Amino acid sequence: MPADRFSTATRLKALGEQAAARVYRARPPRRNRLTGRAALLALVMCSLVVALAYPIRQYVSQRSDIADQRRKAQEAGAALDRLREQKARWQDPAFVRQQARRHLHYVMPGEAGYIVPDGSGTGSAPKGAQAAQRPWYENLWDAVDAADKR
Repeated sequence: MPADRFSTATRLKALGEQAAARVYRARPPRRNRLTGRAALLALVMCSLVVALAYPIRQYVSQRSDIADQRRKAQEAGAALDRLREQKARWQDPAFVRQQARRHLHYVMPGEAGYIVPDGSGTGSAPKGAQAAQRPWYENLWDAVDAADKR
């Protein structure tokens, strides 16, 4: 009769409690994952990162500055070579004579110099001459109109 005293719900509850007790006894006790040593290690690592961040950043920026300076030195060396070549060309009297004839329109004694227009001109009077023939207030008004159109 003592077995009939309990209802099915009570029996299930008792069985559940017994099973839970067996499961919790079978498990080893949980240890805290963050021990004092782990916390100290994390603190040391963070301190190292913070302490080394600035010097590493300085090192990287200085390396890039050095690379920039080397690149500029190579460019300056190339420019120096070009200037030396140009100086050597200007030492040649034939080159000087050629440049004078081309840019300054020099001619040798006994030659006749001609300037041939290449057709790139507009054929109209220059603006300065055209503006000088009108009164000053018309020039001023045209300048204001031109500024409004922009």
